[in-house]
Amino acid sequence: MKYKLLITLAVITAVALLGCKGGSGSSKQGVNFDKDASYALGLNIGAGLRDGLEADGVYPNIDEFIKGMRDGISGKDPRFDLFEAREKIETAFDVITQERTAEAAQVETAFLVENARKPGVTVTPSGLQYEVLVEGNGPRPSPNSVVRVHYEGRLSDGTLFDNSYEYQEPVQFALNEVITGWSEGLQLMTVGSKYRLIIPSEMGYGQFGWGPIPPYAALVFIVELINIVN
Repeated sequence: MKYKLLITLAVITAVALLGCKGGSGSSKQGVNFDKDASYALGLNIGAGLRDGLEADGVYPNIDEFIKGMRDGISGKDPRFDLFEAREKIETAFDVITQERTAEAAQVETAFLVENARKPGVTVTPSGLQYEVLVEGNGPRPSPNSVVRVHYEGRLSDGTLFDNSYEYQEPVQFALNEVITGWSEGLQLMTVGSKYRLIIPSEMGYGQFGWGPIPPYAALVFIVELINIVN
């Protein structure tokens, strides 16, 4: 996960700083930073960590964080060694991951159940949901067809994450090279059709997500099938 990379970088940074084992006001070798430079160093490290941690909604106990930094920099006997420290960090993030995964799965399930009850929504045996907005009269693509489409993609909360209309050109792809929700959904459509596809995460990007798409995210696409290339 992104925050594990962040904390790994933080640990590497801290370990590098520990090589400078100066005391709170003196150093064993070299020249001391003055008061403002020392503050500036701490400010830069803190701001860098804050940006990453806030993006993930993870917040350390500031008092304990400062104690750990102070013990590491001063060379004082720490509460535990760096190996155990890494284990504790990993354990804490694993707990966060499990809690968020469970919550995301519950949100997805509730959304899909509610959406399936809406008038005009059809649910296929695979769990894909679709709603016909415009029905065309052209041919249907096959599993190996290359198609051209316009689309917009949103998360279940309405967040827009992609929109081909912004590119001013339809997108072209093979149905055997995209997520299963797209492949199945496009094969239901005829050229000239416009559907709303509601794709469960198991037919999309699953438990890990991808880019702006979080884990266990049901996806809502408005898809317009322009034509079949082959």
